[in-house]
Amino acid sequence: MQTQPSRRIVIIGGVAGGAAAAAKARRTDEHAQIVMFERGPHVSFANCGLPYYVGGDITDRASLLLQTPESFWRRFRVRVQVRHEVLNIDRVAKCVDVRNLETGDVFQEFYDALVLSPGAGAIVPNLAGLPAKNVFVVKTVPDSDAVRTWLDAQKPTHAVVVGAGFIGLETAEALHQRGLHVTVVELQPQVLPALDADMAEYVARRLRDRGVDLVLGDGIAGVETDGAEVVTGVRLASGIVLPAGIVVLSIGVRPELKLATDAGLEIGTAGGIAVNERQQTSDPSIFAAGDAVEVVQRVTGLKVRMPLAGPASKQGRVAGANAAGGDLQFPGAFGTSILGTMGISAGRTGLSERDAKALGMDVLITHTHNFDHASYYPGALMLHIKLITDAKTGRLLGGQVVGDSGVDKRLDVLATALQARMHVDELEELDLAYAPQFSSARDPVIMAGLVAANALRNGLDVITCPVLRERIGAGETIRVVDVRTPSEFASGHLPNAVNIPVDELRDRLTELDPTVQTVVYCKVGFRGYLAARILQQNGFGQVKNLTGGFLTCDL
Repeated sequence: MQTQPSRRIVIIGGVAGGAAAAAKARRTDEHAQIVMFERGPHVSFANCGLPYYVGGDITDRASLLLQTPESFWRRFRVRVQVRHEVLNIDRVAKCVDVRNLETGDVFQEFYDALVLSPGAGAIVPNLAGLPAKNVFVVKTVPDSDAVRTWLDAQKPTHAVVVGAGFIGLETAEALHQRGLHVTVVELQPQVLPALDADMAEYVARRLRDRGVDLVLGDGIAGVETDGAEVVTGVRLASGIVLPAGIVVLSIGVRPELKLATDAGLEIGTAGGIAVNERQQTSDPSIFAAGDAVEVVQRVTGLKVRMPLAGPASKQGRVAGANAAGGDLQFPGAFGTSILGTMGISAGRTGLSERDAKALGMDVLITHTHNFDHASYYPGALMLHIKLITDAKTGRLLGGQVVGDSGVDKRLDVLATALQARMHVDELEELDLAYAPQFSSARDPVIMAGLVAANALRNGLDVITCPVLRERIGAGETIRVVDVRTPSEFASGHLPNAVNIPVDELRDRLTELDPTVQTVVYCKVGFRGYLAARILQQNGFGQVKNLTGGFLTCDL
């Protein structure tokens, strides 16, 4: 009997996408010849753990190395070549040219199926004085090694982190833990641009409270050096010069597309390699995964770039299976992501308010503030949840959660709700685990769903703080009523608000004009809801409750 020749699979790039592809390809076809080329020194490492290695939370460097060439061969019989760079792809001959970066030798490797997982490189601005000895990115294990070496040897006192995204803020915490005075610079007017500004502000407050300086709405314009390729100061567009003994650039990442474009593969409108649900590129023999590819945003169905480890690993699994003759699909992702910095956690899933409005969606925005577990049980901490809901259908479109405890748990529930295409009234029906040390009889997610569903079900309008300020600024006549107690009112309130405690409201209705737009608010929204219902049922036709109450508006 004549045996079929074994399938030859070449994988370009390791880490999440490439390593997952290699392992799944082997599980799919035991007899395939699989080779993986990685330009760097490590085939699979925990890049999300790098800031924690810099800060000292992770002390064992070896724990960051998830697989080695030797372990890949032992378990999967995958031939891994690190420090090997693929120079180009010949789609007609079905081969790649590879340079051994240690020796300089160039050779060819033929394939039946190819998996591209080139990833994305850290963006470094083209500024005079760069590169410099004390300017770093935190993208690879060697990057982190270099940061630690500089910190240990030079013992700088001032650090500047450029970029207030997830990695930037995690790195800022790491440097702060190392005893440096840290300043974070962000071109956008808020930290965490992936979140809406009202939710990101909780994180900004925590950073400032812990001694981290924030410079927002400003960007890096240049650096000052000592003449020996060492930066001494960072010059901003505003003219401010920040002292710096170490600078970490966390501006973002740019997909590595050269191999794909040189090979004539289709690049999508979002700026990544275009793939179908099988992770197949415009060449049927070439699959792609990871930060360089486009992803379907599952709420909208639109193609986006989503450089996250979770989707990259799933894409790699699908690409590897199909390269080996399987038939898996990757439907897309919601962009669920989370970070922790200075003891506070923040995350999002699905669409933000900004995303939804940019797409022209009519959305209901609600804020809730509840304790992470029963308030009477010791250690209860405040949890902030924002829901973005389709105002017409009630379908959940996205959510953001910020707090000191229990953020991941609630975010995962919201991500699962998005997967199930749930409406917010279904959130209030969830049957979630309850004991006082874990949650409340009505979990914060249930409360968030209840508030959003009430707004839709009862025809009770809610209004966000930015919209209220905008309308008052535009000259609209709006009566703002603070329904908290007099002592709460005296401790701080919105401008031009009148104080009528909710328990006195029924007896003081004559103090308000039912023909005038009325906005009621309390601390977090519940008493405001009660007040709005009272007014609605007493002839007030234009009533809105300030969602999230004074706690949200006082940010």
